[in-house]
Amino acid sequence: MEIPIIDCDEAARPDREVASDIDRALRNVGFMAVKNLGVAPAVIADVFSTSQTFFHSSLPAKQRCAYEAARENFGYQGLGQESLDPRRPGDLKETFTMRNLLAERVPSTRWPNEAFRQSVSAFYKDALAGAQRLQRLLALALDVPSDYFVKRHGGENITLRLLHYPPVPSVEINALQMGAGAHTDYGMLTLLFQDAVGGLQVQSEDGAWHDVAPRPDTIVINSGDLLERWSNGRYRSTCHRVLPREQSAERYSIALFVDPDSDTLVEALPSCLKSGARAMYPPITAGEHVQAKIEATHRA
Repeated sequence: MEIPIIDCDEAARPDREVASDIDRALRNVGFMAVKNLGVAPAVIADVFSTSQTFFHSSLPAKQRCAYEAARENFGYQGLGQESLDPRRPGDLKETFTMRNLLAERVPSTRWPNEAFRQSVSAFYKDALAGAQRLQRLLALALDVPSDYFVKRHGGENITLRLLHYPPVPSVEINALQMGAGAHTDYGMLTLLFQDAVGGLQVQSEDGAWHDVAPRPDTIVINSGDLLERWSNGRYRSTCHRVLPREQSAERYSIALFVDPDSDTLVEALPSCLKSGARAMYPPITAGEHVQAKIEATHRA
């Protein structure tokens, strides 16, 4: 399975051409790697440095910012505390999750420090601007008003997540454990920023797993469950996973989950319904779908 690479340079390519490339990638694979999306390299480098500093801090310092509830979806979780595939043991990763980051929903005492908060906030703003460009391109591909998706993503469920996959001795890994268990993403789109260490795998329709090699200066993008519903199955919400780090180099990645506001009703768009055809999925609110998926993956 080949992950398409798409150049989103506004100055070099017309929007209609880029939208056509995105449409083809999400139809065929559900994943793509994009470049020239406008996220500043210096901002990316800074947030990766921030992530590394935090995850290498002491356990008590990290636990001071502990994740408290799926409803809030904020804070630090250690190894084994989440199972993205609920049928398997806990994932071998650490995370720091921030939903609706700019809304100041949580007190300053829950943050590691102010420098951390400033770094992730600057990155969030840049990455969100890139996500909104993708949303407008998808609106073009799906024949809806250009702001159709942007208006339904006010930030309530847009979530930034720092991820760390530390080396783990092979003897400590359960045979069923993953770095991140097999799953589909819940919302519209995910933007994934990777370091140079591999581990991400995508499942093809025949059930085989394929490595997604890190590529410099690209962002891995995939469509989620709610975009599959909006597009009536035209775009795939593709299953993916991350392999555990069996005493090999640690892996860092950063994900922006672009999920609609909770009261958004998601149903098949008219452009994705042939005349007289029925929708593949019943209507559902974004909040209902996303919250059920989050709660299923968090371990007591």
